[in-house]
Amino acid sequence: MTIPSRETIKALFTEAQSVLLASHIRPDGDAVGSLLGLGNALILSGKKVFMALSDGLPSNFHYLHGAHLVKRVVPKGLKFDLTISLDTSDLDRSGGIFGNREIILNIDHHITNTLFAQYNLNDPESVATCALVAENLEGWGLSMTAETASLLMTGLITDTIGFRTSNMSSKAMRIAADLIDKGADLPTIYQQALTNKSFDQLIYWGYALKKLKRNDRLAWTTLTLDDRKDAGYNGNDDADLNTILSSILDCDITILFVEQNNGHVKVSWRGKSGFNVSNLAQSLGGGGHPAASGTDIEGSLEEVQFTVINKTLELMKENK
Repeated sequence: MTIPSRETIKALFTEAQSVLLASHIRPDGDAVGSLLGLGNALILSGKKVFMALSDGLPSNFHYLHGAHLVKRVVPKGLKFDLTISLDTSDLDRSGGIFGNREIILNIDHHITNTLFAQYNLNDPESVATCALVAENLEGWGLSMTAETASLLMTGLITDTIGFRTSNMSSKAMRIAADLIDKGADLPTIYQQALTNKSFDQLIYWGYALKKLKRNDRLAWTTLTLDDRKDAGYNGNDDADLNTILSSILDCDITILFVEQNNGHVKVSWRGKSGFNVSNLAQSLGGGGHPAASGTDIEGSLEEVQFTVINKTLELMKENK
């Protein structure tokens, strides 16, 4: 495992002719933005680029430049000079998209990253993987066009929930300003990435909000497979409901349980300042950030809820 310098990564990009880029399962805006943003820059530099997401591109990001290039499967016979993992804290989160290929470069900002590649550029101080890519892109010998800037701004905005997360910094604002100077249309990107919601998405939220429960300063709710079907929602994620739950005034931690169709449950925590949920997520096979983490646990909703709620209450008791 090696921490790469800017010059080392520049050399990797210069020497490679074919590049595989991939990100994590249930991709969010930072996964999609970093994938398409770096992918677009590499394509413009003359590289042959293959971009992949094992769960496919979420429908709410289909409007993005280059979205049609993202595939769900990487053919086994394809060979690449360079393989890059983006915004992915561990190999399991990639959903097997790399197959048996060695991962050469890992670019991420999760504090729980397991440093699984040959070269690992992981900066937990960065507010988003898109921010990390944006501040280094030109130093890597790649061009920052208006399209690339807009893609990277998408990830920066979504991962910070519109510059509102507790890890926001003046550096992150300067990166955003630089992206605007390069052509990113902030008001339009903000509207498309954060404000716009589909009718089905709001119906889906309703099923969870009706089941909202609490124990002191912990709140939680669930989304079942039947909820997804009845709402007509096609994604297998939480439809950004976590942002709503995390806004509850008198709760320190919120949890969202989302039933998956493989006998697993996706668990997402959001914690207020002073509560580090990343260690809790990591102890259950997941990871993330101190204020926002998640995991995927095998079992029924009832079993997973019992385990997770009790462990979370233990954490909150320790923090008192």
